[in-house]
Amino acid sequence: MDTRKCECGHTNPIGTMLCESCGKPVDFRDTHDAQQQAFPDMRYEGMARRSQTYSRTIIDRIWNFFSSVKVAIYLIVITLIAAAVGTIFPQQIYIPVPVPTEADVANFYADTYGKLGEVYYLLGFHNLYSSWWFVLLLVMIGTSLVICSLDRIIPLYKALSKPRVNQHRSFLTGQRLFGETSSEAAVDTEAFMTKAAEQLGKKGYRIYREGDSLMAEKARFSRWGPYINHIGLILFLLGVLARNIPGFHLDQFVWVREGQTVAVPETPYYVKNENYQTVYWDENEMAQNLDLQGKVIPKTYRTDAILYLNKNADLPGAEPDLVEIQKGPIVVNHPMVYEDLALYQSGVREMELGALNFVLIDSKAGNKALGNLKLDLYSPQTEQQIGNVKVRVIEYFPDFIMGTDGKPATKSNQPQNPMFALEISADNGTKEKLVYLQGGFISDTENPRYALDIKMPDLIDITGLMVRKDKAVPFIYFGAFIFMVGVVMGSYWQHRRIWVHREDQRILMAGHTNKNWFGIRREMEHVIKALEIPILIQEKGKS
Repeated sequence: MDTRKCECGHTNPIGTMLCESCGKPVDFRDTHDAQQQAFPDMRYEGMARRSQTYSRTIIDRIWNFFSSVKVAIYLIVITLIAAAVGTIFPQQIYIPVPVPTEADVANFYADTYGKLGEVYYLLGFHNLYSSWWFVLLLVMIGTSLVICSLDRIIPLYKALSKPRVNQHRSFLTGQRLFGETSSEAAVDTEAFMTKAAEQLGKKGYRIYREGDSLMAEKARFSRWGPYINHIGLILFLLGVLARNIPGFHLDQFVWVREGQTVAVPETPYYVKNENYQTVYWDENEMAQNLDLQGKVIPKTYRTDAILYLNKNADLPGAEPDLVEIQKGPIVVNHPMVYEDLALYQSGVREMELGALNFVLIDSKAGNKALGNLKLDLYSPQTEQQIGNVKVRVIEYFPDFIMGTDGKPATKSNQPQNPMFALEISADNGTKEKLVYLQGGFISDTENPRYALDIKMPDLIDITGLMVRKDKAVPFIYFGAFIFMVGVVMGSYWQHRRIWVHREDQRILMAGHTNKNWFGIRREMEHVIKALEIPILIQEKGKS
């Protein structure tokens, strides 16, 4: 490690601006007028930081990279820009697709937001906050906070834990606040220093004495405020990153049809939507008469739900064994909470097609109605027996589209344009095939025996539930609390030091603070007035 030697004989590491022994600026070489050069920055008491001392190995270079405040700012700006881009379009977990597949998700962004949405999906911004590169940015910011803090807090601790009292004259004259008697002061040094200590003690200063020198200090703890901030931010980031630990954080969105029971992702729980209801304001409940022109105003959205625990969740391949553990309403801002799991009312799709209803007719028996046929659009039965006739579902396309290869396909798994291919067979061996599409029928025979009469379809409500579990919240709140403690420490207190030194029968006084120079100057002038010595405190440029 490179070193440089002060005239007092002490050898300082390279990067040291103020001698660790006497406090003399080490950059001043054989210069009688120290003010010809700018006084060194006292932010870290002139101590050498590791990033200014070592630069040979790969570890040194990594340390120096992350210890740069500029690098930390760049990382924060990049992360903020990325986070902002992630809010342009909704994240995948918030898109209104009941049972999303990758094809559904891609189609949603392309169809809803056009070319920009397609690019947004291709670049992976639809799952931004859990992406590896966004997590890496957070890790790099945390690493930068740790290294920046250690690089500065260690030399600062060394300097502040052993305060230098008998400072070099150039140290005192280099301070922003400095004054000295214009002539020799005929005073008793011991009595003078005792009185000075008494006056400064009344102002709340802690006194250090060494020979003909005195240093008064108060509110040293405020210097640790920024580093307390860093600790709070590090805890906050750890809480955010802990959300990527399996079982530590859950933020999922599930769509549940009325009467349906679905598994809650990444948990051993199931939830059932017994009934959904939108409650509207009655005109008698309104404070004033409104001309709604036939419109209604929603009052609340409510889902009557049952939460189940799957006792076979730990048995791969086993059928779910559901046990009811909680039952009740889920209303906006009033979730169903069980242990650390919360289910919020977060969306609804009302009056959606749930099932198609038909009457099977035998046209060669005088259009005789044989029975009712129900085709569930979410989980249709493969076969249904209607009297002596069997109806079998051959193909089902929820969102029918003709593919580029000329074959039928589905655009999504939502029943927006359902198409059924049915086979109708009787006990006497008669078989016919029938296709339903957009309210019409296509038969494979010119004169079919069986036909379907369309009836009112089943309309259902689909409720959207936000499922959340977040064990990291206490860490995040604790980190935010620690951060605020650091803000208060650094904002409402100032680290103040006043040096009083006698040299060559002259009294020298200097002062330094990290903020509020007016306040410390008033205190110095008050002490000078009480000591009755002719010292004029002058304020120079910032040190």
